[in-house]
Amino acid sequence: MSTPSPLRGALLMVAFCIMAPLLDACSKLATEAIPVGQITAARFLFQGLCMLPVFALMRPKWGGTRRDLFFITARAFCLILSTYCFVASVQFMPIADAIAIVFVMPFMIMGLSRLIFGTPIGKQQVLASLVGFGGALLVIQPKLSTYGLVALFPLGCALAFSFYEFATQAMSTRVDAVSMQLHTSLAGFAMAAPVLWAFDGSGVTPLDPVMPDAINTLWLFGVGFWAAASHFCMTVAMRHAPAATLAPLHYLELPMAVFLGYAIFGDFPNAYTWIGMAVIVGSGLYVIRLETRGQPPLLPDEAI
Repeated sequence: MSTPSPLRGALLMVAFCIMAPLLDACSKLATEAIPVGQITAARFLFQGLCMLPVFALMRPKWGGTRRDLFFITARAFCLILSTYCFVASVQFMPIADAIAIVFVMPFMIMGLSRLIFGTPIGKQQVLASLVGFGGALLVIQPKLSTYGLVALFPLGCALAFSFYEFATQAMSTRVDAVSMQLHTSLAGFAMAAPVLWAFDGSGVTPLDPVMPDAINTLWLFGVGFWAAASHFCMTVAMRHAPAATLAPLHYLELPMAVFLGYAIFGDFPNAYTWIGMAVIVGSGLYVIRLETRGQPPLLPDEAI
């Protein structure tokens, strides 16, 4: 392993923030012709195929226990739900709007940690979380009248990914990150594929698979490729720099999402969305500052 370099870690995190919205853009492009469930399954299939050469090159040791197989399965299930919710949201909503709402996830993780594990939370964290959720409501509220309950899908994405993080943390000290990604991809596809088979020809639009043409196959491959590439960059970044250094950079996803949304789909955030984004980012950075006073911040080691 190379010598840790905070600068290299920061640059890799920036690379992640550039590539992750490309995954979202490919997902949104695919939704024009491909069911949401099929896009979700394709993510795991192509992400796993892209991770195979990395796994073969690095040859990481498993290091886990039988109990960790349960956590891998739970992790994959949560990621299926998270991916489905996010893809379902960007089918109708601008990418930047959906990502802005998903960024309430650190607040959810903090609240769930208190409810499930009894983790102490100070008044400042509670206040920052409430303000952050208020920012999310600014983004969601105008969308409810336009998109209906679809506008709540990003919150479902954030909730599912919060439990995904708990499963990750439960085995992160024993299982190598590359092994974790590959096995999660394989487990996710093993769970998603039978669902598509069961609903084939059912007429249930989100789950009834179709035969993709060449361009949509490219978008599906892009979903898996950019997922694998962005996750790998973040994994390596966290080997080079502490989470406290990388956490604020995570919010660089938003400007990239705004740029891609406007360049590809002609979507540009309205005033409510800009204000909501500012509130969410400001609250999130404040929580990160509070967390890093005594311990690493609650930041996911991998993205959607």
